[in-house]
Amino acid sequence: MYVSHLTLHNFRSYVAADVELSPGVTAFIGRNGQGKTNLVEAIDYLSRLASHRVASDAPLVRAGADQAVVRAAVVRDGRTAVLEVELNPGKSNRARINRSQLPRARELVGLVRTVVFSPEDLTLVKGDPSDRRKLLDDLLVLRTPRLAGVRADYDRVLRQRNSLLKTARMSRGALDTLGVWDDHLARTGAELLAERLALVDALRPYVGKAYETVARGATRDDADIEYKPSFDLEGRTGHDELTEALLAEVERRRPDEVDRGVSLVGPHRDELLLRLGELPVKGYASHGESWSFALALRLASYDLLRADGDDPILILDDVFAELDTERRAQLADLVAGAEQVLVTAAVGADVPEALAGVRYRVAGGEVTRE
Repeated sequence: MYVSHLTLHNFRSYVAADVELSPGVTAFIGRNGQGKTNLVEAIDYLSRLASHRVASDAPLVRAGADQAVVRAAVVRDGRTAVLEVELNPGKSNRARINRSQLPRARELVGLVRTVVFSPEDLTLVKGDPSDRRKLLDDLLVLRTPRLAGVRADYDRVLRQRNSLLKTARMSRGALDTLGVWDDHLARTGAELLAERLALVDALRPYVGKAYETVARGATRDDADIEYKPSFDLEGRTGHDELTEALLAEVERRRPDEVDRGVSLVGPHRDELLLRLGELPVKGYASHGESWSFALALRLASYDLLRADGDDPILILDDVFAELDTERRAQLADLVAGAEQVLVTAAVGADVPEALAGVRYRVAGGEVTRE
C-alpha cells in the first residue's frame, strides 16, 4: 500500500498543494514552520480521522477558511482508489471514495494504514495513561475499523453518564436514570476492554523484539507491557463475563461516583504498564531508555500491522533530530524496506543514507522536488 498523489485545500498552512508520491522513501526538507509536517499529517489524518499533533479538527483548517479537504490516491494490490475527507469544524465531516460519498466519515478509517514516529512519542512513556490508551485504541481501529464505532459509542455513553452523575446528588430522577446508562457503559466498555486485552497479548512479543533491536545490549526479555484495568478482572476476558464484572463494579463504586460526580470504572480509567525488567519505565528509565521504549512501541505496532498482511505507510516526522547517530542508523535500517516511508527533517543531513530517495524542498508554502 502506498499513496501516489496528495491534494490539499485549505489544510493547515496550505491554500492548495499537489504532491506526486511513489513507493520507497520520500523526504520533505525544510525549516520549522514551513509546512513539511502538515503534508504527512494530512496522510495520517486519512488513516485515523485524527491528527497526531492536535486533539480537534479546528486547527487543521487554514485560518479564515470554513473547511479543508484532504484527497489522496491510494494504490493497493495494483488498484488505485481516491480517498477524500472534508473537514467541517463544528459540523459533521464528510468522506468520499472515488467521488462517492460515504454514509459516515468514519467508514474511511483503516482504508489507509499509517504508523507515525514523532518527537511527541516520548509521551507514550512519560505522559499520562490517556496517551497509552490512545496508542492502543488507534491500533485497534487500524486493525479492525468497526471498532471506531465502538469507541465513539463508549465516549458518548461516558459523557452522558458523567453528566448525570454531576446532578445525581440533587436529583432523584438522574439517579434513577443512571441504571440505563450503567448497562450501556458495561456493554460497550466490555467490548472495548476485551479487544484491548487481546491486542496487548498480540503486541507484547513484538515490543520485546523491537526493544532488543533499538536498545544497546538489550534482549527481548528486557521490555514488557501489561494491561492494567480499573479493577481486578479475576481472569475474565470474554465479553459477557466482562459485562457482568463491569456492572458489578459500577454498583459497588456507586457511592464514590455520586460523591465525586464522575465515572470511576471502565476502560477510560485503565492503564498500559511499561516495564524494563522488574521496574516501570516511567520514573526509572533513563532518557535514552525511554526513547528506545517509545521507538519499540511504534516499531511493534508496525510489525503487528504488517503481520496482518498489509504494509502500513511509515511516517518519520522530525524524529531523527531527536536521536543520536547510532539510533538514527538503527531506525533507518529497520524501516528502509517498508513499501512507503515518508520523512520530514529540518536539515537534509539529518536523514540517514539508508533512507536516500526522492526529496522535496518545502518553503513558503511551496513544495518543490529537488
